[in-house]
Amino acid sequence: MSTFDPRAALDQLFAEYSQRARSIRRDLGQPHQADFAEQAQERQNDEVLEALLAEAEAGLRQVGLARLRLDEGGYGDCQRCGEPINQARLAVLPAAEFCLACADKSAS
Repeated sequence: MSTFDPRAALDQLFAEYSQRARSIRRDLGQPHQADFAEQAQERQNDEVLEALLAEAEAGLRQVGLARLRLDEGGYGDCQRCGEPINQARLAVLPAAEFCLACADKSAS
């Protein structure tokens, strides 16, 4: 059984979000077609890409905050109640800020 390495997990997640953001920025930088109908479709696609870019940037911020918590010794502690976050949850969501109970309270 392997042990969970939070730094490696956060580094991998950071790399994934960074690559996604780079790809989206590259796609957004492409020129639009001269045809008006094509431009309309491309602008709709740009809106979707901008939303995806915002999600990737939010993910990068979450990973950055998780790295800070790791450096400061607070990684794995719920930011709401202070209780430890389950290791299985951190393995799936390395940047998790809340334990499952507090995350459920936020969602309701």
